[in-house]
Amino acid sequence: MEQRWTNARLATMAGDDLGLVDDGVVVADDGRITYAGPASGAPAAAGTVHDCEGRLIAPGLIDCHTHLVHGGNRANEWAMRLEGATYEDIARAGGGIVSTMRATRAASEEELVESALPRLDALIAEGVTTIEIKSGYGLSTEDELKMLRAARALGERRAIRIEPTFLGAHALPPEYQGDSDAYIDLVVNEMIPAAAPFATAVDAFCEGIGFSPGQCERVIEAAKARGLAVKLHAEQLSALSGSALAARHGALSADHLEHATDDDVCAMAEAGTVAVLLPGAYYFMRETKLPPVDAMRRHGVRIALATDNNPGTSPTTSLLLMLNMGATLFGLTVVEALRGVTVNAAAALGLGNEIGTLEPGKACDLAIWDVGDPAELVYRIGFNPLHQRIKDGQ
Repeated sequence: MEQRWTNARLATMAGDDLGLVDDGVVVADDGRITYAGPASGAPAAAGTVHDCEGRLIAPGLIDCHTHLVHGGNRANEWAMRLEGATYEDIARAGGGIVSTMRATRAASEEELVESALPRLDALIAEGVTTIEIKSGYGLSTEDELKMLRAARALGERRAIRIEPTFLGAHALPPEYQGDSDAYIDLVVNEMIPAAAPFATAVDAFCEGIGFSPGQCERVIEAAKARGLAVKLHAEQLSALSGSALAARHGALSADHLEHATDDDVCAMAEAGTVAVLLPGAYYFMRETKLPPVDAMRRHGVRIALATDNNPGTSPTTSLLLMLNMGATLFGLTVVEALRGVTVNAAAALGLGNEIGTLEPGKACDLAIWDVGDPAELVYRIGFNPLHQRIKDGQ
């Protein structure tokens, strides 16, 4: 049945800016947008009409990089960092990702789902309609699959699109200490084939405390052989040209990027690889090296923003806060920030033809805001003006 939202200001995200339409209308049928534009051009009404009373309608928000499913938390490690320990110190002492691995392995699939639901609900309450969820805390075939199944189960419990990403190459589990190549053998030969039915993409942590570019390339090649999209954690703590490696293999995105060079950015631009910036991790880890946003603008790299929700370095469940942090910490404009959680975030998930803009043929995922000026969504801190969230027209 047709649904129609009238008397609204639209931020369609079509084109190169916010695609603003005053006195706009959105029409949907069977969960798909059939019209989004000025009221003067709308087809005759044929279904239910919703008067938005001048509110702003934007695409449903997209959180394109999270580690939402995990066991336990790492508040104690955060306290250690406040006392002077570095991320690398904690990781080498058996903390970091490995401590979350232990908690995740100990949890049942249902326990993982139940512990993730409050985090997911917080994002939904801010207008998020699509979320990527990575594995990477199981670090064994059985436990990685458990995480991916839990991520999919969240999409059955809530009206939200879940994009599961396999991140087996996240850290070296204790049983493989000293032999990272043997663990990558396991990831490539056993984990990726087993994860392929449950994941839409494969990621890896290309870093000195993670895996080398050569090891990550093996993971990428194995993923592509299975028909899976690829992404890469790159240039967060050091410059290893992981982002250029990702671009060379046609990756959907390279994420973090604080240490990316101009050559890396140029490679991403040529490949169409999206730069996913994660200001929550930057803030929480008290980093000082800014991602090269000016180079991204100069080369025409699309920029996305995400929460990077995870227990160790970005325990945030507010994508709205990331809008403000992207602007205040990284210098993004209002247009860049808002496109970063809509159209560019969709591209980072390979879903640009499905979501991210208000255009005919796309899913009717809407966030209706109690604001008239889109800048308010980036300007405010600790304020949620969501009036209504619509997923697939409902």
